[in-house]
Amino acid sequence: MGTTQLESVPEPKYWHLKTVIGEALDSEFEVGEILPNERELAARFGVARATLRQALEQLELEGRLQRRRGVGTTVAPPRVGVDVSTVQHRWPGAGEDSWQAVDCASAVPPAAVLRLLDTDTDPATGAARPVHVVRRLRATHGQAVAAEQLYVPLASVPGLVAPGTLAGPALARGVLRELEQLPLEGQDRAVELGSARADDAKELDRLPGAPVLVVTTRYLSGGRTAAVSVATYRADTCRLTFGDVGDLQIAS
Repeated sequence: MGTTQLESVPEPKYWHLKTVIGEALDSEFEVGEILPNERELAARFGVARATLRQALEQLELEGRLQRRRGVGTTVAPPRVGVDVSTVQHRWPGAGEDSWQAVDCASAVPPAAVLRLLDTDTDPATGAARPVHVVRRLRATHGQAVAAEQLYVPLASVPGLVAPGTLAGPALARGVLRELEQLPLEGQDRAVELGSARADDAKELDRLPGAPVLVVTTRYLSGGRTAAVSVATYRADTCRLTFGDVGDLQIAS
């Protein structure tokens, strides 16, 4: 990376420096490559280290750089596309699915999910019955970029092997296989900006409360809600795509 004259630039120095470094990232560096240390970069650009840090922090917020503990500042991989269209209907785990099933447990869904699910209640207590909760992760370049909880009522997978014979990832895959046997009649999605919960933050290598994209998908079959997915994406590594317009994106 060469030097640049910043004194006469009307915009903040760090903002112009961010643009210059961003262009260098595109032309001189590979994904995962470690940047020179702050002292070297500040000397090359003739700026104070405080100005350099502001530029690097902005590039990190934009998902261009990653600061990895014990490694340094590296060039981030391209953003992962998150298809939020409802044009193509497909069950989770079907086709070319980049998610990995990591666990499955039985639990009562949170209230927001219960409102979307068609579940029955325990006649003795009036409480909602537990459902299968499939936990999946999506990774790129060895880094987890999204975590999903898929809520599946027991009635949606009646052919599942008897409880107790499968557990963990094997049970998760079994639930996904059974879902694929149902006719998928439709799906709808909602996208919102949220804050990472403690469990998601740990899996995504973010601090609790870090900004994330939350994509909630409701899957319809047999005139009812057969499953609900709540997927949490790192806001600095993902972009939203809309159906056939694959190049349209919203960068967080």
